[in-house]
Amino acid sequence: MTTQFLPQEIIRSKRDNGQLSQPEIQFFVDGLVSGDFNDAQVGSMAMAIYQQGMSTEEITSLTMAMMNSGDVLSWSDHLKLDGPIVDKHSTGGVGDKVSFMLAAIVAACGAYVPMVSGRGLGHTGGTSDKLESIAGFNVQPSTDEFQRIVKELGFAIISQTDNIAPADKRLYGIRDVTATVESIPLITASILSKKLSAGLGALVMDIKVGNGAMMTDLNQANALAKSIVNVANHAGVKTQAIITDMNQVLGSTAGNALEIFETIQYLTGEQREPRLHQIVIALANAMLVNSGIAKDNNEAKQMAENALSSGKAAQIFAKMIAALGGDANLLEKPWQFMQKAQLVADIVAPEHGYITAMQTRDIGMSIVSMGGGRLANGQAIDHSVGFDQILPVGTVVNKGDVIARVHARDADMAVAASKQFTDAVTISADPVEDLPVIYHTVE
Repeated sequence: MTTQFLPQEIIRSKRDNGQLSQPEIQFFVDGLVSGDFNDAQVGSMAMAIYQQGMSTEEITSLTMAMMNSGDVLSWSDHLKLDGPIVDKHSTGGVGDKVSFMLAAIVAACGAYVPMVSGRGLGHTGGTSDKLESIAGFNVQPSTDEFQRIVKELGFAIISQTDNIAPADKRLYGIRDVTATVESIPLITASILSKKLSAGLGALVMDIKVGNGAMMTDLNQANALAKSIVNVANHAGVKTQAIITDMNQVLGSTAGNALEIFETIQYLTGEQREPRLHQIVIALANAMLVNSGIAKDNNEAKQMAENALSSGKAAQIFAKMIAALGGDANLLEKPWQFMQKAQLVADIVAPEHGYITAMQTRDIGMSIVSMGGGRLANGQAIDHSVGFDQILPVGTVVNKGDVIARVHARDADMAVAASKQFTDAVTISADPVEDLPVIYHTVE
């Protein structure tokens, strides 16, 4: 082994703001998987990257090396897909159930969406956890089964397996305990190493910004969006990022089973909360245009709305649930196949006025405290708890009006969560300007 390829020399180079070569980055990633970089060295490397940053070339090399540390799906020859492969990824928030309706809509329009999703950690909910609210649903089928369902139905949503980007799994675990989670190069490589392993032709990023998001201000969100778009395009995957608001709960529910229920209401047309619908359609447009299914936004919007109004998106969603072990009648009888909370209680406005702000992260943490999320990997969760009938910012309320409902295991939990929710909502005498739903797009 040359001096150049000693772990401490690579760490020293990045610490002193050097540009790492592709072989040096490959050596680091190999060391993540093999254990040749010990935890102290991985933490030091993460801190050096956090403090000094990385060029687009370095981040691309890190992304590709981490992607290739595990399984990379191939959709060639034997599968013979007759449409483009496209996906979407969100940086996460509270009440973000967009993936479910979005993947069904885009698949109904003729694209293929192989979505590998994550679990919740901290205040944000996980797509895989929400799917596990459904009795029998298997979030970890074999790779062959996953690909077969995507070919047959147009989409499937599963959880990340141990074989997908294992280098990222180890690096993330160490970042989490070394105060290096917020590094834009490391976030970029983490997201893209997992997403690009699905063999995509196009990707749309939903970058959340606000008090319930990982990126709390627009400058941070822009920097992350540009990094992801540059690196993914550099890696040969056509990518666009849309920056959307997370200064309030998205939709009218937050909590695993409750968000699946809202998804069903959305797909069947029973209820479509306007902000949620705006984001779903904007992301669908981007996916359809970038994958070449639609020639422009107008055609894409028409296709997406037709997928909903015809019932085709709802039908495909129901088939996907059944193909992965859930019941085919989920859409007709959702609560027959999901656990309901023991107690549902109204949360009422303490005074008259306008809802002018929402501390979204606090609402997410309240769900975690009820058992609906986890603070450590592997923790069991209660899929039934959460909030629904959440009124949006800007609503005028009278004292005693219901501003949300809490779903809890018992009365004590309901009282505590109701107080946490009320404390997280600001009611003022004067109205507030509407928050933007979509800020802008980064090409």
